[in-house]
Amino acid sequence: PNNSAGSIGFTVNAFANKIEEKYFWRNALTLNLNWVKLDDKDDIIPDEGFQVTTDVFNISSLYGYKLSDKLAVSGLMEYRTTLLDNFNAPGYLDVGVGITWTPILDLFVVIHPLNYNFVFANDTAIFESSLGAKIVADYTRQIGAINFKTNLSAFQSYESSDLSNWTWT
Repeated sequence: PNNSAGSIGFTVNAFANKIEEKYFWRNALTLNLNWVKLDDKDDIIPDEGFQVTTDVFNISSLYGYKLSDKLAVSGLMEYRTTLLDNFNAPGYLDVGVGITWTPILDLFVVIHPLNYNFVFANDTAIFESSLGAKIVADYTRQIGAINFKTNLSAFQSYESSDLSNWTWT
């Protein structure tokens, strides 16, 4: 009863896709920013302003040349970081080649065994760039006026599992 809270937030999922008979080019941007302000009336020193709670920035571009209706040779560039508190600390840039499988219209799965994960960070002892495999699964569906989207992006380092990372939204 002695606490009150307020929050502000927004999410943007934007895309630009070009799907042709022989090739495709899928581009996506995800931005998710949220702040919260907690006011504990029992605390002598009040909190100042809103605090960042969610800070996600992700942009990706996938190009593929179709070998069949469901399989393509592809190249992917994906960049992930935060914008508000620690821009590019860390930031991850994946660049790789491999195949893309499209089993159904709304789902694509990227398997790139040749991928380099560039890591940008202030503390290079914790974060290191490395060669590895990239796997992305993306499902987007619109039913009526409601849009559904889920995305898994994983990098498995060939050097050490400590250098691997994944994000699921």
